[in-house]
Amino acid sequence: MDDGYSVQTTAAESAEVGGLDNLQALKDADTFLVADSWGDLKGGADGLFDHDTRILSRFVMTMGLARPSKLSSGVSRDNVFFTAHSTNRPLPPMGGRSAPAGVLHIERRRFVWDRRMFERVRMANHGIEDVLLPLAFDFGADFADIFQVRGTPRETRGTGHAPTNDGRRVTFRYTGLDAVVRASCLAFSEPPARLSTHRAEFMFSLPMGKSLDLYIECGADACLTPDQPRWRENSVAARLAMRRRRRRGASLRGPRSPRFNAWLDQSRADIALLTTDLPTGPYPYAGTPWFSTPFGRDGIISAWQMLWLDPSLAKGVLTYLAARQATEISAFQDAQPGKIMHETRSGEMSALHEVPFGLYYGGVDTTCLFVALAGAYARRTGDLDLIRQLWPNLVAATGWMRDYGDSNGDGLIDYQRAAETGLSNQGWKDSEDSIFHADGRFPRGPVALLEVQGYAFAAWNAMAELGEHLTDGRAKAWHLHAEEVRQRVEERFWMEDQQFYAIALDGDGEPCEAIGSNAGHLLFTGLPTADRARAVSRRLLGAEFRSGWGIRTLARGQPRFNPMSYHNGSVWPHDTSLGVAGMAHYGERDAVAMILGEIYAAASHFNMRLPELFCGFERQPGEGPIAYPVACLPQAWAAGSVFLMLQAALGITIDAFARTITVNAPTLPDGIERLTVSRLQVGEASVDLAFQRLGDQVVVMPRNRVGELRIVQTR
Repeated sequence: MDDGYSVQTTAAESAEVGGLDNLQALKDADTFLVADSWGDLKGGADGLFDHDTRILSRFVMTMGLARPSKLSSGVSRDNVFFTAHSTNRPLPPMGGRSAPAGVLHIERRRFVWDRRMFERVRMANHGIEDVLLPLAFDFGADFADIFQVRGTPRETRGTGHAPTNDGRRVTFRYTGLDAVVRASCLAFSEPPARLSTHRAEFMFSLPMGKSLDLYIECGADACLTPDQPRWRENSVAARLAMRRRRRRGASLRGPRSPRFNAWLDQSRADIALLTTDLPTGPYPYAGTPWFSTPFGRDGIISAWQMLWLDPSLAKGVLTYLAARQATEISAFQDAQPGKIMHETRSGEMSALHEVPFGLYYGGVDTTCLFVALAGAYARRTGDLDLIRQLWPNLVAATGWMRDYGDSNGDGLIDYQRAAETGLSNQGWKDSEDSIFHADGRFPRGPVALLEVQGYAFAAWNAMAELGEHLTDGRAKAWHLHAEEVRQRVEERFWMEDQQFYAIALDGDGEPCEAIGSNAGHLLFTGLPTADRARAVSRRLLGAEFRSGWGIRTLARGQPRFNPMSYHNGSVWPHDTSLGVAGMAHYGERDAVAMILGEIYAAASHFNMRLPELFCGFERQPGEGPIAYPVACLPQAWAAGSVFLMLQAALGITIDAFARTITVNAPTLPDGIERLTVSRLQVGEASVDLAFQRLGDQVVVMPRNRVGELRIVQTR
């Protein structure tokens, strides 16, 4: 995902130092914090951000004029706390005494809650003498817009006001060019010995064997005095809120394998971290640091990955996007009536239209995916009340697909940006070099992407099915429209000599014959014939696509192939998961288990947290996957990948209208002998499903069934 603006050098360098583990992210609602592994904010990509504005850009702790010696650091498994452990380097003499290295233990523990950062610095003296500890914090607030941080230049900025302090707290203010006054406050539980507008200096007396705590808060408004009761009260609230989000829907537990269960737990925790409870319901934000905001495409796919376990995400996503459906034409926003939002931002640059992303519609696939998800949600839940509520939005979305989405009248959904400020490529592979001909040439527009036609096929079928439930007389016509789309795709995109689909059609109707993973998304929608689906699966499972860590976005040997690129040869877990689910749709159960095992192996090398993407180099014995240096971590649809792939491997489909769960030829990856799905709810009924390998087969045993619910097993 790329909204068209490059990451500036300093931000990229900040992300690259020490690899993906260097940047540690915390988030709550529209506030997130990115720090290095010491817990320091030093500019670049670091900072405390609130509503797309950096309200604390520098926060660096030193002991005796030096950084402490780090022992360990990381984010808790539930994503609530960041903790860094360190010890002192030799301290300068104080009152004739000096402390040797390694006698002080410093623990920095922090969390983000209610638009502020809470931090506790715990200092313990393990030496044999009392110690005077000089501790200092350098700080600053630049109020940079998220797009400035990412590298978008600005000719002018608003007015930064001189910070003020009252001996215990410092207040920062900035008046933007949009006339909005933005403020933040940094406060300490103890008054510093010296406090300026950019530095706080403390001198703590630490008796041997004793410890003491310093509490710090920074938020987007005035500060109360930090103390232990505030820390405790807010930390409990933050942890309980995270626990509620993690426990939504059904749960999954693997065998007595702490690593596999750790992957499941980390992925569920990452989804919970990125999910914000909005007035319209829960919405999974795309990822930190660059995409901590609602994205249409990302939200829909993340919700779809989780749909079988937790339908509440899909309900929240559908309701939010319906409320922001476009009603007029805007070239700057790439908006047309009926179109579904691609991205929304709330910073100064968006408010001033310096960038179009305040409410931007430049995603060609989001509208089709919105309709298709509504159909999938209805089948999963039977919730026709929501569908009736959204029906005008769904009909308007199909109107966009018919009128504006098909700009040249050839029956295919296409895109061409309406203004130079918009995205040049508007599918999920939206970097500038991701769509091209077999000789490497870029196509002229409008461009019709392969996978988008599959989403349109799924959308028209969804409308037909929903129309039948609502007795809408247009249902039959919508079904015919889906079949027309299928026929056009099979006629115009299929390359018989390649036994594969072209990645796109250009504005002249000529196929872009590059061989990309987009065809896996087409399998996900069920559009191809069985024979062609098998041919596509064979290629996706071959060495040109399979890296050993998942499926590459572009086949090896293609023009512009680069395993270190963003979209042209890297591995995106969500892309792999959609391809895997598509193969399962056509009966490729063993392949599903194999690829799931590869992604599990990759997750093991990334501390059980899958990044947005990683490099597509071939797997080497005894070596791990190679990180992409500025990938978002965590990323919602990367975290959701394991759940979609497990659904595909287990062969689970749910039809709430028929009150039926079907389990078709389940399988499990090598080394995983059993898996249990608990509290799987369908309407008012629920059941646990226990899967276990017996010989060369995996069997399912329903348990704890409550209510009217059929379990159908097929082979």
